[in-house]
Amino acid sequence: MRSCAIFAGGPINSMSFIEPEKIISRCEFIICADSGLKAAQKVGLAPDLIVGDFDSYSGALPESTEIIECVPEKDDTDTLVAVKEAINRGFGEIYLYGGFGARADHSFANIQTLVFAYENGCKMTICDPDNELTVCGEGEHTFEKRDGWYFSMFALTETAVIGRYSGVKYPLNNYLMNISYPIGVSNEIIEESAYLRIDKGLVLVIRSRK
Repeated sequence: MRSCAIFAGGPINSMSFIEPEKIISRCEFIICADSGLKAAQKVGLAPDLIVGDFDSYSGALPESTEIIECVPEKDDTDTLVAVKEAINRGFGEIYLYGGFGARADHSFANIQTLVFAYENGCKMTICDPDNELTVCGEGEHTFEKRDGWYFSMFALTETAVIGRYSGVKYPLNNYLMNISYPIGVSNEIIEESAYLRIDKGLVLVIRSRK
């Protein structure tokens, strides 16, 4: 599966968690969405593509880099433009940095963008120093234990049928999860890995540092 890293314009409280060597080793392409270019430049990463309306980035753009400039009056966020470009270029996995932070509207928009990526056959993860967010649909999923992290999940569709959820402190079996009730918050993986089988619907999985 081909992987792509996207830098969005949200705040990254600690740049130290971004390991440029790791990103370069697992991602063959880097896209910066508008002011996400600043974050990439801070850690010494050169983007392959820059997209956006550039309402939040000021300064010279790299002359040798491909640039897609959008008008500010558009339906898609700059991040969604970047995600669409990644999918159109054949990337099946996306790591999004700077996608979750100060502005609640953009944070929620990026959760919706996770769903868009999933529905278009792409696995996408929002990464920041204290959280990782991804969408899981019908089928079997496993997650390795991380000491010092919570493991939460929430229904994204009106209901989600959880066939089996094990390896965690609070397991579930044949459970109808509802979008209006946050039963899945602050669980913990207590075995080497957690097992999740979703029989119907979509769930948002969030791993948060304690």
